[in-house]
Amino acid sequence: MNSIQTIELLMSTSDALERRLDRGLSFLRGVSYREYRLLKCVQQSPQQKMTRVELAAAVGLTPSAVTRALKPLEKLGYVTTERGIRDARQNLAVLTEGGQVLLQDTDAAVNDIVEQLPITAWSNTRRSNLVELLQAMQAPN
Repeated sequence: MNSIQTIELLMSTSDALERRLDRGLSFLRGVSYREYRLLKCVQQSPQQKMTRVELAAAVGLTPSAVTRALKPLEKLGYVTTERGIRDARQNLAVLTEGGQVLLQDTDAAVNDIVEQLPITAWSNTRRSNLVELLQAMQAPN
């Protein structure tokens, strides 16, 4: 398999994993895996609030894509928007109590889905090797 084929396989595997997670989360709580990742990033931030630019960098989206993704989550009451203290033009996504509850429910679902994947049967060494390869691919040239 050449390098291009390897990258294509990696990308299609990523897409398949995301679809699998989407199906499970959509069935359980009506959210996508991308939405889950956004909420999880906000939850894991020090004050459970992040700018859209910070969120975009954390999940690999553009700030405008984050804005579009957060709108339905805000309508559902999982996040709210807050103006920045230092810069009123800056909007912060803030996790709500409803968002916390959603993440408690969906964390278990994500874990259940992941536990069904073949990677969970791999040795720690094999997983570590994969992680090293993936991190090397993300490193700047």
